Amino acid sequence: MGTIKTTNIETITGSGTLTLGQSGETVSIPTNTTLGASGTTITVPSGCTITNNGTQTGFGGVNTPAFEAKDETTQTMSDETWTKLDVASENFDTNNNYDNSTMRFTPTVAGKYFFYAKSDLDASGYEDTRTADISFYKNGSRQIYTNSRFFQGGNTSNGGTVSSPFVSAIFTLNGSSDYVEVYAKINALDNSDVYAMNTIFGGYKIIE
Repeated sequence: MGTIKTTNIETITGSGTLTLGQSGETVSIPTNTTLGASGTTITVPSGCTITNNGTQTGFGGVNTPAFEAKDETTQTMSDETWTKLDVASENFDTNNNYDNSTMRFTPTVAGKYFFYAKSDLDASGYEDTRTADISFYKNGSRQIYTNSRFFQGGNTSNGGTVSSPFVSAIFTLNGSSDYVEVYAKINALDNSDVYAMNTIFGGYKIIE
């Protein structure tokens, strides 16, 4: 086995195809080797298959910005009133795009985002929770199609106990001014107090 040491390999004509190895052979690339230079495009032709048996980094997109916020306390609400859920405690916030003072997510990267939220909604009176709703608001407007409802009673004289509606949706955000929040509403019987507990609100950018 011999070693060829040079600084440049080109085709004879200066164009066309340069082949390394032949069918069935393995072309070994040493550790810490860079293929191409900054600004160079390396094209993999149609029909080729890239098989990855190792660790890949830098390929494809990333699911960021991403965040998740929570509230493990009891938030008092007004009956039959859409109320922004108080999710001020962050589990994580990759790009500092979640404002825990306003409880809104305003991503700085444009794209499609997947959101999810859940809350335990209840009334103070036993079996006084008739309906419990949770929805996303985009730019201050409720996105009706995202509404998730627990319906506990068949008429005004029936109710139920705690409900835990879950909601998810995908929004296209412009990466500058668009923002998303989560709201809830409870309809209670007998003038019971209503409240939210164990709320979680999160989201992340979809790889496109």
